[in-house]
Amino acid sequence: MTSSASPRVDDLPRRRGTSFRRVLTGSMAGAVLEWYDFAIYGVLAATVLGPLFFPGESDIIKLLLALATQGIGFIARPLGGIVFGHLGDKFGRKPMLVTTFLLLGTSTAAIGLLPTYEQVGVWATLLLVLLRLTQGFALGGEFGAAVLMVSEYGEPKRRGFWASWPQAGAPLGTVLATVVVTTIALVFPGDAFDQWGWRLAFLVALPLLVIGFWVRRSVEESPVFQAAQERAAVQPENAPAATTPRRSSVLEALRNPRPVVHGLGMRLGENIAFYIYTVFVIAYATTYFGYERGDVVLAVTFASAAQFAGMIGGGAWSDRVGRKKAMLVPSVLLVVWAPLFFVLVQQESLPLLWLGTCVGAFLHGMLAGPEAAWITELFPTRRRYAGSSLVFQGSSIIAGAPAPFIAVWLIDSFGVGMVVGYLVVTMLITVIAVATSKETRGSDLDRVE
Repeated sequence: MTSSASPRVDDLPRRRGTSFRRVLTGSMAGAVLEWYDFAIYGVLAATVLGPLFFPGESDIIKLLLALATQGIGFIARPLGGIVFGHLGDKFGRKPMLVTTFLLLGTSTAAIGLLPTYEQVGVWATLLLVLLRLTQGFALGGEFGAAVLMVSEYGEPKRRGFWASWPQAGAPLGTVLATVVVTTIALVFPGDAFDQWGWRLAFLVALPLLVIGFWVRRSVEESPVFQAAQERAAVQPENAPAATTPRRSSVLEALRNPRPVVHGLGMRLGENIAFYIYTVFVIAYATTYFGYERGDVVLAVTFASAAQFAGMIGGGAWSDRVGRKKAMLVPSVLLVVWAPLFFVLVQQESLPLLWLGTCVGAFLHGMLAGPEAAWITELFPTRRRYAGSSLVFQGSSIIAGAPAPFIAVWLIDSFGVGMVVGYLVVTMLITVIAVATSKETRGSDLDRVE
């Protein structure tokens, strides 16, 4: 018996047909929880968490520290990507899907139980940092597992569409977060919300954790991974290195750096654009202009709905025209839109604020939608989890983590022009990365190289 007799993913239609809905639901549950946590922290960091967990006289310093703590969570993401990426390529996608989800949900809910700086002093700050690091570590493996499971189960001809759904967990999580915060603020207004009502927003993670864990436990292992394991089990001892798994899929991905570099370049501007249009805009509009917090949060909520539509539409479009074209068009438009966005916000007009955030978020969605399938298709099975995690999480620490902090610091120190330049330059890097990359639509995920 030879490796050519081993089953391929396309030989397993029954398993895909009976399990794909559970795969998609489980992957979406993790993605929504991931971005719910991110959006909740972003909204509350700009309004509540600074005074509660960071001492000081200056409101700007408190805001910067709160946003910096948000960024601290990203420090552990590459480590989580390395650890879970290696384990996921060795032992399977499903165990990582369950483990990362449990870590993420429990650490998010625990933030809602933390004492404040006034109650226990610096311990409150340290515990918040520790939980953010735990979240980051879990997130490092969570998103890669979710995207891979959907991509490796989904119909190849519609891979861009299906893989965009875990991506769309970002706007769905943001919408859920803003709805939860708005509802709690209405039920417990004023001091009640600032003192303890905000805790309920983090504790909402508990029911999401229970539902998501139940769904994910029922999901079968990726048929692509199972086929790769069966091929490895029957290959002859003198098989070429290309078909023989190495000790570390992470090191193997780094030994073949071209797809990793292209992925990081593409994600640089995309990541920063996301945080500008969904997190920084809240602090920017409420701190420097006369916008009410509720008005800005509502604008971000509708912008997230536009972003969701952009992601699903962009993923489906990439199945028709290819990943490269589908990502290049919105990335160029985001370069053009960057200065226009800030001009609109500065008019102190709610309709123009809505226009700026909704268009920016929609274009970002069009760019990010095809990204999941594209990154998945860059790597062969034996290093796909590790390679995609390096791209997703490596870009998070160099782009996503510092983006809100850098934007606030730039505008406070040098004015809005520097923030515009920051966004434009990083988006141009994304344009170059996409333009110089290869087309991946139609790639065989069952390939050995």
